[in-house]
Amino acid sequence: MIVEIREYVAVPGRLPAIVDLFSNHTARMFERYGVELISAGHTVIGENSFGELVYSLRFNDLAELDLKWGQVTSDPEWQDAFAAAEQDGPLIRTMRRRVIDDTPFQSRR
Repeated sequence: MIVEIREYVAVPGRLPAIVDLFSNHTARMFERYGVELISAGHTVIGENSFGELVYSLRFNDLAELDLKWGQVTSDPEWQDAFAAAEQDGPLIRTMRRRVIDDTPFQSRR
């Protein structure tokens, strides 16, 4: 198993639009394509507090990650929702992505 962590720092004033896009469209696309959402939330302590959306996803391997992200981002419904969300300007100031492999630690559970 691998876990992908994504951190989206909003353009000032645009966090509500990011949350709306995620809650009403992106999360539904994850369900449609079998992407396992582990958690989602706002940073409340630390860098970018109250200005970013952070979520984590679980995949079997990198091939599954690539396949499912390709499905989500090429879905016309998601593309239309993203374009509509950005009609008033860009949403995302920066995005950070990390993929964590827990294989070395699985025997310790």
